[in-house]
This record gives sequence, structure tokens and C-alpha cells, in this order.
Amino acid sequence: MEDAYSTITSIASRDFSSQRVLVVGAGWMGGEFLKTLRALGVSNTVAITTIEETASLRRSEFGIEVRLGPVETTLKQNEAFDLVVIATPIDSLLSVCRHALAFGYRNILLEKPGSLWSSELKFFADEIGHYDARVRLAYNRYVYPNLILLERLAAAEGGITSCRYTFTEWIHKIDFTKAPIDIYRRWGISNSLHPIGMAHRLIGMPVELSTQRGGNLDWHPSGSRFSGSGLTDRSVVFAYDADWESAGRWSVEVRTNENAYRMMPLEDLEICRRGSVQWNPVGFDTAFPAVKAGVAEELAVMLDASLESRLPLPTLAEGIRLVLLGEQIFGYESSARTLGTAPERK
Repeated sequence: MEDAYSTITSIASRDFSSQRVLVVGAGWMGGEFLKTLRALGVSNTVAITTIEETASLRRSEFGIEVRLGPVETTLKQNEAFDLVVIATPIDSLLSVCRHALAFGYRNILLEKPGSLWSSELKFFADEIGHYDARVRLAYNRYVYPNLILLERLAAAEGGITSCRYTFTEWIHKIDFTKAPIDIYRRWGISNSLHPIGMAHRLIGMPVELSTQRGGNLDWHPSGSRFSGSGLTDRSVVFAYDADWESAGRWSVEVRTNENAYRMMPLEDLEICRRGSVQWNPVGFDTAFPAVKAGVAEELAVMLDASLESRLPLPTLAEGIRLVLLGEQIFGYESSARTLGTAPERK
């Protein structure tokens, strides 16, 4: 049986041409999904957007059917879609997913993080428990080819023993006009959770965690400087830091008893061998280098469930744990806004 790295690098040889996919939300990330579906050979694609200009753009760009309007008026009961991808703004992700489930869809890829509040995500997971549905969160970095290769290399060396990751944000690049205030007040979950989740995909989730925070921003009152350390459920010690008011970047570095490895940027892989201080690149294969990393891989897993035993995507339960971790690191409250009501079962 092929391992995860062999699987992920052979995705281009798989045939997805018979699949029909719905993408709800046709903005920037929705466009990335549509572009990647085309690269995967999925030509039977439908998109939904509430913005007329976006609808026109995606029709001309991809030559596909684009429906204009909210999902509750544009989606049909049990229409023949093999996969529904939900790529709307964060504050509408769960609402749209509720509608998709109520319309009978049972294979859903939900954009990360699902919700900015762990309590809201848990409420949602509990209320949809009666559905026999496969809902996964689109943490595309979980299926980066370099990360999957790193897992293979580390396993051959006895496993990861320690880890350090960073998540400094370039706050001078943030456009504060594009989203509701909660997106920025919980920016650690909106954005920084991407490298944090990638690190803990490798090392497991914390069973012990000490956190420190400093600084203050008008739009992010819980802090601007973060550091901490802990121990994971795989007995890996780890530490993290970030200074949003200084320079830096996202990175993940892990060590085994033999070597150190780092992903900096996250799409690359380097090795520092024991007894050396030199970092050298590690080559790896990517099935679809022309599209956003990890997106083809996560779509392939959703279109062929047999791949998930080797390339697991986060479940809602795992997503809740990630958001809870973000709340601990950044000092956020876990209580949500109005939680909404359960969808009618059909």
C-alpha cells in the first residue's frame, strides 16, 4: 500500500472528470477552488454568489454556470452534486452549511476555520449530529506535499521530538475595510491559526500549555506580542512566538534525534543535519504546482473518500480543538454571538 507522500504526489493521475461540484462563494478563495477544480479535470462545476460583478467575472473566466443570489433561493433539493465547497466569508460559513445540509447535501468542504468561536462551532457540530454527513474543514496546509514528506522523513528518524513555530503578522498590510470588526478582533483565529494548525498537525495537540501576551492594538485589544510553550499528546515539547508590531514571518521548525527541519516559507522544506549549522533545501514533488498549494490535494480527498485514510482533513471536532487553542493563545472569549437554530431535517 502506498504511503501518504506517494498518494499526494500521484493525485494528477486520478480521474475526477465525472464529478459535479458546487462552489458556494465565488470571491477570491472561491475563485481559487474553481481554478483548481479545472486543473483537476472537473468541468461540470456550478458556482453561487450574491454579487453580480463576481458572477459575471467567474462566468467569463471559467465558462461555467454561476447562480446569482443567496444559497437558500438558488440551491435545489438533492441536486446531483458530488461535493459542495463552501467558501463564503467567515461570518456566513455555518449558515450556508446549514442550508446545504437541509437541502440534502452530505459531502461538504467548509472553509477554515468554520467559526471564530469554539462555542459556536461546537453548537453547530452538536446540532447537525443527526445527519449522516461528511463535513471537513479546508485547512489546505494540512495536505501540503512538503508537510507530508516531512512526516515521512521524521517518522524514519524516530519521530519529532521538539518544535518551534512563529506567526508574526504583517499588520501594515491588512485592509480593515473588507470585513466585519470581529474578523480583526479575532485575527489570531481568522488568520494566524493557519501556521498554528499546520504545526500541530505535525506534533499533536497540547496537553500542557503556558501562554504569555503583551502589547495592545486598537483593533486587537488582547495583545500584539505572543509567546508560549507546552507539551503535546505525542510527548512533543514546543514553543511559539509572534510580534505583530515588528518584523518576521510564519514558520514551522521541528527536530528529530537526527536532524532539524523547517518550513519557511510554509510552502518550502529545508534540513539542517546534526553537527551542522547549514540549512539546505529538501526537494519534493507537487502534483499541481500552478495552483494554490494544498487546494488540489484537499479537493481530491473530498472527491475520493478512499484517500482520507492517508491524507486526513480536519473534522468539525478537530476544528473545535484548533479554535479552542487559538482562544487560549490569544486570550479570546469562547462564547459566541447568537448561535442560530438547527436546520430542518429533510
